[in-house]
Amino acid sequence: MMNRRHVTALALAIAAGAVATAAGPSAAEAAEVRNVVIVHGALADGSGWRRVAEILLARGLNVTVVQQPITSLADDVATTRRVLDLQQGPTLLVGHSYGGMVITEAGHHAAVVGLVYGAAFQPDRGESLAGLAGATPPAGQGIRETGDGQYLYLDPAAFHADFAADLPREETAFLARSQVFAAKAAFTATAGEPAWRGKRSWAVVATEDRSINPELERRMARRAGSAVTEIAASHAVFASQPERVAAVIEDAAREAGR
Repeated sequence: MMNRRHVTALALAIAAGAVATAAGPSAAEAAEVRNVVIVHGALADGSGWRRVAEILLARGLNVTVVQQPITSLADDVATTRRVLDLQQGPTLLVGHSYGGMVITEAGHHAAVVGLVYGAAFQPDRGESLAGLAGATPPAGQGIRETGDGQYLYLDPAAFHADFAADLPREETAFLARSQVFAAKAAFTATAGEPAWRGKRSWAVVATEDRSINPELERRMARRAGSAVTEIAASHAVFASQPERVAAVIEDAAREAGR
Protein backbone atom coordinates (compact mmCIF):
# COMPACT_ATOMS: atom_id res chain seq x y z
CA MET A 1 0.00 0.00 0.00
CA MET A 2 1.32 3.47 -0.92
CA ASN A 3 1.86 5.98 1.86
CA ARG A 4 0.75 9.61 1.61
CA ARG A 5 4.13 10.72 0.22
CA HIS A 6 3.94 8.20 -2.64
CA VAL A 7 0.35 9.16 -3.45
CA THR A 8 1.29 12.85 -3.59
CA ALA A 9 4.29 12.15 -5.86
CA LEU A 10 2.13 10.06 -8.19
CA ALA A 11 -0.52 12.80 -8.37
CA LEU A 12 2.11 15.41 -9.23
CA ALA A 13 3.57 13.17 -11.93
CA ILE A 14 0.15 12.62 -13.49
CA ALA A 15 -0.58 16.36 -13.36
CA ALA A 16 2.73 17.18 -15.00
CA GLY A 17 2.01 14.67 -17.76
CA ALA A 18 -1.41 16.20 -18.32
CA VAL A 19 0.10 19.68 -18.67
CA ALA A 20 2.67 18.41 -21.16
CA THR A 21 -0.05 16.72 -23.20
CA ALA A 22 -2.20 19.85 -23.21
CA ALA A 23 0.74 21.92 -24.36
CA GLY A 24 1.23 19.70 -27.41
CA PRO A 25 4.25 17.72 -28.62
CA SER A 26 7.77 18.68 -27.68
CA ALA A 27 10.06 20.35 -30.18
CA ALA A 28 11.65 16.97 -30.89
CA GLU A 29 8.22 15.51 -31.65
CA ALA A 30 6.98 18.46 -33.77
CA ALA A 31 5.62 17.42 -37.14
CA GLU A 32 8.10 17.78 -39.99
CA VAL A 33 6.97 20.14 -42.75
CA ARG A 34 7.25 18.34 -46.08
CA ASN A 35 4.52 20.09 -48.11
CA VAL A 36 4.97 23.32 -50.05
CA VAL A 37 2.10 25.03 -51.88
CA ILE A 38 3.05 27.90 -54.19
CA VAL A 39 0.67 30.66 -55.34
CA HIS A 40 1.97 32.55 -58.37
CA GLY A 41 1.51 36.26 -58.96
CA ALA A 42 -0.50 38.18 -61.52
CA LEU A 43 0.58 38.69 -65.16
CA ALA A 44 2.19 35.22 -65.17
CA ASP A 45 1.27 31.65 -64.33
CA GLY A 46 2.76 28.92 -62.18
CA SER A 47 5.08 27.51 -64.85
CA GLY A 48 7.75 30.07 -63.98
CA TRP A 49 8.18 28.27 -60.64
CA ARG A 50 9.25 25.02 -62.32
CA ARG A 51 12.94 25.31 -61.45
CA VAL A 52 12.21 26.13 -57.79
CA ALA A 53 9.80 23.19 -57.64
CA GLU A 54 12.37 20.82 -59.16
CA ILE A 55 15.00 21.87 -56.62
CA LEU A 56 12.62 21.38 -53.70
CA LEU A 57 11.38 18.03 -55.02
CA ALA A 58 14.99 16.84 -55.30
CA ARG A 59 15.43 17.75 -51.65
CA GLY A 60 12.49 15.64 -50.54
CA LEU A 61 9.72 18.22 -50.32
CA ASN A 62 6.27 17.77 -51.87
CA VAL A 63 5.43 20.74 -54.10
CA THR A 64 2.12 21.88 -55.57
CA VAL A 65 1.70 25.02 -57.67
CA VAL A 66 -1.76 26.63 -57.58
CA GLN A 67 -3.08 27.86 -60.94
CA GLN A 68 -5.59 30.43 -59.70
CA PRO A 69 -7.75 32.29 -62.26
CA ILE A 70 -7.06 35.85 -60.98
CA THR A 71 -10.72 36.69 -61.56
CA SER A 72 -11.18 37.93 -57.99
CA LEU A 73 -9.35 37.69 -54.69
CA ALA A 74 -12.17 35.50 -53.32
CA ASP A 75 -11.92 33.12 -56.29
CA ASP A 76 -8.15 32.83 -55.90
CA VAL A 77 -8.36 32.21 -52.15
CA ALA A 78 -10.98 29.51 -52.76
CA THR A 79 -8.79 27.86 -55.41
CA THR A 80 -5.83 27.86 -53.04
CA ARG A 81 -7.88 26.41 -50.20
CA ARG A 82 -8.97 23.52 -52.45
CA VAL A 83 -5.32 22.67 -53.01
CA LEU A 84 -4.57 22.99 -49.29
CA ASP A 85 -7.42 20.58 -48.54
CA LEU A 86 -5.49 17.91 -50.46
CA GLN A 87 -2.29 18.23 -48.44
CA GLN A 88 -1.39 15.47 -46.01
CA GLY A 89 0.27 17.10 -43.02
CA PRO A 90 1.62 20.57 -42.18
CA THR A 91 2.18 22.84 -45.14
CA LEU A 92 4.26 25.89 -46.01
CA LEU A 93 2.34 28.38 -48.17
CA VAL A 94 4.35 30.52 -50.61
CA GLY A 95 3.11 33.55 -52.54
CA HIS A 96 4.68 35.78 -55.19
CA SER A 97 3.54 39.36 -55.90
CA TYR A 98 -0.30 39.35 -55.95
CA GLY A 99 -0.03 35.81 -54.57
CA GLY A 100 0.90 37.45 -51.28
CA MET A 101 -2.62 38.86 -51.09
CA VAL A 102 -3.96 35.35 -51.63
CA ILE A 103 -1.82 33.56 -49.03
CA THR A 104 -2.57 36.26 -46.44
CA GLU A 105 -6.21 35.09 -46.58
CA ALA A 106 -5.77 31.40 -47.46
CA GLY A 107 -3.07 31.05 -44.80
CA HIS A 108 -5.74 30.68 -42.12
CA HIS A 109 -6.24 27.11 -43.38
CA ALA A 110 -5.52 24.57 -40.64
CA ALA A 111 -2.82 22.82 -42.70
CA VAL A 112 -0.71 25.97 -43.02
CA VAL A 113 2.08 26.37 -40.47
CA GLY A 114 4.03 29.17 -42.14
CA LEU A 115 3.98 31.72 -44.95
CA VAL A 116 6.71 32.75 -47.38
CA TYR A 117 6.31 36.04 -49.25
CA GLY A 118 8.53 36.21 -52.34
CA ALA A 119 8.66 39.77 -53.73
CA ALA A 120 5.04 39.87 -52.63
CA PHE A 121 2.35 42.06 -51.19
CA GLN A 122 1.88 41.41 -47.50
CA PRO A 123 -1.31 43.30 -46.59
CA ASP A 124 -2.86 44.09 -43.25
CA ARG A 125 -6.61 44.14 -42.67
CA GLY A 126 -8.41 46.56 -44.98
CA GLU A 127 -5.50 47.03 -47.40
CA SER A 128 -5.60 46.32 -51.12
CA LEU A 129 -2.89 45.73 -53.68
CA ALA A 130 -3.87 48.92 -55.53
CA GLY A 131 -3.80 50.95 -52.34
CA LEU A 132 -0.40 49.66 -51.23
CA ALA A 133 1.18 50.11 -54.66
CA GLY A 134 -0.40 53.53 -55.08
CA ALA A 135 0.98 54.81 -51.78
CA THR A 136 4.51 53.56 -52.58
CA PRO A 137 4.71 53.36 -56.38
CA PRO A 138 7.16 51.03 -58.13
CA ALA A 139 9.65 52.22 -60.73
CA GLY A 140 7.85 50.37 -63.51
CA GLN A 141 4.79 52.05 -65.01
CA GLY A 142 3.83 49.55 -67.71
CA ILE A 143 0.45 48.37 -66.38
CA ARG A 144 -2.40 48.90 -68.86
CA GLU A 145 -6.17 48.31 -68.87
CA THR A 146 -8.03 46.19 -71.40
CA GLY A 147 -10.55 47.93 -73.62
CA ASP A 148 -13.45 47.05 -71.33
CA GLY A 149 -11.62 48.43 -68.30
CA GLN A 150 -12.13 45.19 -66.38
CA TYR A 151 -8.69 43.59 -66.65
CA LEU A 152 -5.06 44.67 -66.35
CA TYR A 153 -1.95 43.55 -68.19
CA LEU A 154 1.70 44.56 -68.50
CA ASP A 155 2.61 46.30 -71.76
CA PRO A 156 4.77 43.77 -73.66
CA ALA A 157 7.20 46.57 -74.53
CA ALA A 158 7.80 47.12 -70.81
CA PHE A 159 7.68 43.49 -69.69
CA HIS A 160 11.42 42.82 -69.75
CA ALA A 161 12.40 45.97 -67.84
CA ASP A 162 9.52 45.96 -65.35
CA PHE A 163 9.07 42.26 -64.62
CA ALA A 164 12.20 40.26 -65.36
CA ALA A 165 15.18 42.33 -66.45
CA ASP A 166 17.61 39.65 -65.24
CA LEU A 167 16.19 36.96 -67.55
CA PRO A 168 17.11 36.55 -71.22
CA ARG A 169 15.03 38.76 -73.52
CA GLU A 170 13.74 35.81 -75.51
CA GLU A 171 12.37 34.31 -72.29
CA THR A 172 10.68 37.53 -71.19
CA ALA A 173 9.27 38.01 -74.69
CA PHE A 174 7.45 34.69 -74.34
CA LEU A 175 6.28 35.59 -70.82
CA ALA A 176 4.88 38.84 -72.18
CA ARG A 177 2.97 36.97 -74.88
CA SER A 178 1.60 34.35 -72.47
CA GLN A 179 0.82 36.59 -69.49
CA VAL A 180 -2.38 36.03 -67.48
CA PHE A 181 -4.52 39.15 -67.40
CA ALA A 182 -5.68 40.11 -63.90
CA ALA A 183 -9.16 41.30 -63.01
CA LYS A 184 -9.00 44.86 -61.75
CA ALA A 185 -11.37 43.77 -58.97
CA ALA A 186 -8.66 41.43 -57.65
CA PHE A 187 -6.27 44.37 -57.27
CA THR A 188 -8.80 46.57 -55.46
CA ALA A 189 -10.18 43.88 -53.09
CA THR A 190 -9.24 44.45 -49.45
CA ALA A 191 -7.68 41.88 -47.16
CA GLY A 192 -9.27 40.51 -44.03
CA GLU A 193 -7.44 39.63 -40.81
CA PRO A 194 -3.96 38.56 -42.01
CA ALA A 195 -2.77 35.02 -41.40
CA TRP A 196 0.73 36.36 -40.72
CA ARG A 197 -0.52 37.83 -37.49
CA GLY A 198 -0.87 34.36 -36.00
CA LYS A 199 1.60 32.29 -38.04
CA ARG A 200 5.33 32.52 -38.71
CA SER A 201 6.39 34.22 -41.92
CA TRP A 202 9.42 34.77 -44.11
CA ALA A 203 9.96 37.33 -46.88
CA VAL A 204 12.22 37.66 -49.89
CA VAL A 205 12.89 41.26 -50.89
CA ALA A 206 13.94 41.61 -54.53
CA THR A 207 16.19 44.66 -54.38
CA GLU A 208 15.93 45.42 -58.13
CA ASP A 209 12.15 45.00 -58.25
CA ARG A 210 10.34 47.42 -60.59
CA SER A 211 6.86 45.90 -60.11
CA ILE A 212 6.73 46.33 -56.33
CA ASN A 213 8.81 49.03 -54.69
CA PRO A 214 11.52 47.20 -52.68
CA GLU A 215 11.06 49.66 -49.82
CA LEU A 216 7.39 48.67 -49.66
CA GLU A 217 8.44 45.00 -49.52
CA ARG A 218 10.78 45.79 -46.62
CA ARG A 219 8.17 47.84 -44.77
CA MET A 220 5.47 45.18 -45.06
CA ALA A 221 7.88 42.47 -43.91
CA ARG A 222 8.99 44.48 -40.88
CA ARG A 223 5.38 45.12 -39.89
CA ALA A 224 4.58 41.41 -40.06
CA GLY A 225 7.72 40.40 -38.18
CA SER A 226 8.87 38.26 -41.11
CA ALA A 227 12.39 36.88 -41.36
CA VAL A 228 13.82 38.76 -44.35
CA THR A 229 16.24 37.66 -47.07
CA GLU A 230 17.30 40.29 -49.61
CA ILE A 231 18.26 39.11 -53.09
CA ALA A 232 19.61 41.34 -55.86
CA ALA A 233 17.04 40.39 -58.47
CA SER A 234 14.06 41.56 -60.48
CA HIS A 235 10.42 40.94 -59.66
CA ALA A 236 10.87 37.49 -61.24
CA VAL A 237 13.34 36.52 -58.52
CA PHE A 238 11.87 33.00 -58.44
CA ALA A 239 12.93 32.47 -62.07
CA SER A 240 16.24 34.34 -62.11
CA GLN A 241 17.47 33.13 -58.69
CA PRO A 242 15.72 29.76 -58.19
CA GLU A 243 18.45 28.26 -55.99
CA ARG A 244 18.32 31.13 -53.52
CA VAL A 245 14.53 31.23 -53.43
CA ALA A 246 14.39 27.46 -52.97
CA ALA A 247 16.89 27.77 -50.10
CA VAL A 248 14.66 30.30 -48.33
CA ILE A 249 11.66 27.99 -48.71
CA GLU A 250 13.60 24.91 -47.56
CA ASP A 251 14.93 26.76 -44.50
CA ALA A 252 11.45 28.06 -43.68
CA ALA A 253 9.99 24.55 -43.89
CA ARG A 254 12.70 23.29 -41.55
CA GLU A 255 12.14 26.12 -39.05
CA ALA A 256 8.35 25.88 -39.20
CA GLY A 257 8.57 22.23 -38.15
CA ARG A 258 10.51 22.96 -34.98
